[in-house]
Amino acid sequence: MIPKIIQGGNFSDHRGTISYVNDFSFKAIERFYIISNSDENPVRAWQGHKLDTKNFYCLSGAFKIHFVKIDNWENPSKDLAIETVTVSASESKIVHIPAGYANAIQSLEKDSKLISFSTLPLANVSDDDVRYDSDYWKIDG
Repeated sequence: MIPKIIQGGNFSDHRGTISYVNDFSFKAIERFYIISNSDENPVRAWQGHKLDTKNFYCLSGAFKIHFVKIDNWENPSKDLAIETVTVSASESKIVHIPAGYANAIQSLEKDSKLISFSTLPLANVSDDDVRYDSDYWKIDG
């Protein structure tokens, strides 16, 4: 599987706005959490997942979601190509990152919030999580 964008939309009328991503399925989702990076450390990096699939949706503000396809879990190449997707609260889309990738989350605005839907049960996280130094792959900007 490869990373992809699951596009949604917004509907507005005199009552307000509804944001949706109707093509996203919750069948495999086991848990979710909300990420709010601090102003002092706007980048949360790098966390790899051998088994877990991540799905990110921006609740407020804006983020850059960076990800790399891991070639070797114990000693990945520092030359891996970094892919980046920007998400914002004004858009309605989910960034789907399958197992086998490491990601970094970069806040672009103060008080930004990102929800992450995960497919791996919490009991299995210790077998899955691989963390790398925050500067293992260099993020521009």
